[in-house]
Amino acid sequence: MCILTRPANQKTIVMGDNPILWEPSTERRRSSAMYRFMRQQGFDDYETLYEWSIDDSAAFWEALCRFCDIHFAKPPETVLKRPDNIMNAGWFDGGELNYAEHLLRHEGEREALVFSGENGERRSLSFDELRDAVAGVAAGLKRAGVVKGDRVGGYLPNCPEAIIAMLATTSIGAIWSSCSPDFGVTGVVDRFGQIEPKVLFTANAYFYNGKRFDCLDTVAQIVKAIPAIERTVVVSFAGAAVDLAGTGNAVTLEEFAKPGAGLTFEPVAFDHPLFIMYSSGTTGVPKCIVHGHGGTLLQIVKEHVLHCDTGPGDRLFYFTTCGWMMWNWLVTGLATGATLVLFDGSPFYDDGRVLWQMAEREKLTVFGTSAKYISALQKAGVRPRDEFDLPDLRAVLSTGSPLAPESFDYVYDAIGSDLQLSSIAGGTDIISCFVLGNPTLPVRRGEIQCRGLGMAVAFFDDEGNALLEERGELVCTRPFPSAPVGFWNDPDDARYRFAYFEKYPGIWAHGDFAELRRTGGVVIHGRSDSVLNPGGVRIGTAEIYRQVEKLDDVVESIAVGQDWDDDVRVVLFVVLRPGVDLDDALCDRIRRVIRENTTPRHVPAKIVAVPEIPRTKSGKIVEIAVRSVVHGEDVKNTEALANPGALQHFRNIPELGTD
Repeated sequence: MCILTRPANQKTIVMGDNPILWEPSTERRRSSAMYRFMRQQGFDDYETLYEWSIDDSAAFWEALCRFCDIHFAKPPETVLKRPDNIMNAGWFDGGELNYAEHLLRHEGEREALVFSGENGERRSLSFDELRDAVAGVAAGLKRAGVVKGDRVGGYLPNCPEAIIAMLATTSIGAIWSSCSPDFGVTGVVDRFGQIEPKVLFTANAYFYNGKRFDCLDTVAQIVKAIPAIERTVVVSFAGAAVDLAGTGNAVTLEEFAKPGAGLTFEPVAFDHPLFIMYSSGTTGVPKCIVHGHGGTLLQIVKEHVLHCDTGPGDRLFYFTTCGWMMWNWLVTGLATGATLVLFDGSPFYDDGRVLWQMAEREKLTVFGTSAKYISALQKAGVRPRDEFDLPDLRAVLSTGSPLAPESFDYVYDAIGSDLQLSSIAGGTDIISCFVLGNPTLPVRRGEIQCRGLGMAVAFFDDEGNALLEERGELVCTRPFPSAPVGFWNDPDDARYRFAYFEKYPGIWAHGDFAELRRTGGVVIHGRSDSVLNPGGVRIGTAEIYRQVEKLDDVVESIAVGQDWDDDVRVVLFVVLRPGVDLDDALCDRIRRVIRENTTPRHVPAKIVAVPEIPRTKSGKIVEIAVRSVVHGEDVKNTEALANPGALQHFRNIPELGTD
């Protein structure tokens, strides 16, 4: 049994080595929801608030419900039934509520959703219009025989209709699951085939990078492969007429919805299934991760209200697709009364400026994106603050991979100097974050600002000892509401237990290799399952990427460990700028910048140029898949990749067969 032992000095926050890039003004700090909540609970600083939130987590989550006006149709009998059991904690046991009801509690003509398409299309819905649209689709679902506990699938772009269909589904106690329309037939069937949705919402087409892609031929194959789908509802998208011929039992959204229907909400248990999410699926058929109404609502509302300071009057954007958990995270922002700004298409359309054109036009206050996008802007020399008028922008959020220190510099130089830059990290597994931003704290170069309230995050060595300023496995030692309800078709929880509790029994091991700094900030060094181990020394891949991608000639990189001579050697693959060759001089520069800024162990034994790097649909590079190919092994599920053909560039490389 692994016991968490906090170092005696872990609570002491002192000045760290990383310089402060931004601090909130006294006025901004004191006007934040985080500050008001902290003072209501009787605390003067975030450190003591955080310690209370994990030492007395039941009191914290109960206080959060009051502060964020979480309404229970049936009051819970207890807040935390089993405080020593992360998998089956019994949060708000006996209570009933509805996720959709909280997202639709705001009324009026103020904009709830604004859609911006890559092709220049703009649509908006007020809170009243959104509620009416949800009511019509909910009535259609009921007529189609969908009841509490049934599954409904979405194969949709990031458009208002996706949110409407999701809210209609969850309002009646049915379970929502979605994929983006760039998934092929196998990728969708691998996911939806496991959960057997009764109704499938889809678009007829979508745009990406200036091209139009039709969906209905793919949908016809999906419906044929999943007999459980009784009805297909087609959304007219991308300015094209809907042709239902050959799509099976399909109707248009207009035919399906019932205008003028009243909207009611089915009260459900706190842990009643809300969403089914999917693991990346690069090592086999994706795991179906089930999240509940209450845990999802509480956790994400906490993050929006307290950690992001979001509320009515904010205009919130996150670049995402319906196949990434950040879509669910973004959509939950409706509960705060903020206006959601949606974008569908390529973020690099129009030389990477399309999102900033939208940010200026829509007067965004919060701009969320990926670390890769920020790095790509930096490489391309795009400076939004010089080209666009962004007076309302107060926060930039980044996730998907670790944000390099140089990217912190870029944001404050090229986007805005008075911004809360929140690098955040968590994942599909918890549909939220373990570590994230804080409007009352400074931003330090290269650091995530803090651990999330109510999340007992620590960093363990292999023996289960808590580490400070040493790299280890990111773990959570106590229950939190957004832990999965379970995995679909996992009746004895064997796969759930193996996924997170195998390494440290009873303690959640998240799979990130990271460290806690004395400042209270966190640095992520990469995924622990892709940690390099030359000579028995553990190295996070992000440590290498941060150095290599400083070089103008290198666009991006990926590092893997190759088994060699009874050890492991580091192999670095690089994508170079057009016209640049990987000669001895460039290899020397790459090795030198790594050696000078890390350790000799980080220096790659081999450097190989490739034309592209394989990524998941959500944009994450896949080190494990590349390592498998390098070792001549098959990648079990290439449908999970956005560009599966890229794997061929890593197969049978002559340089990797030599010393």
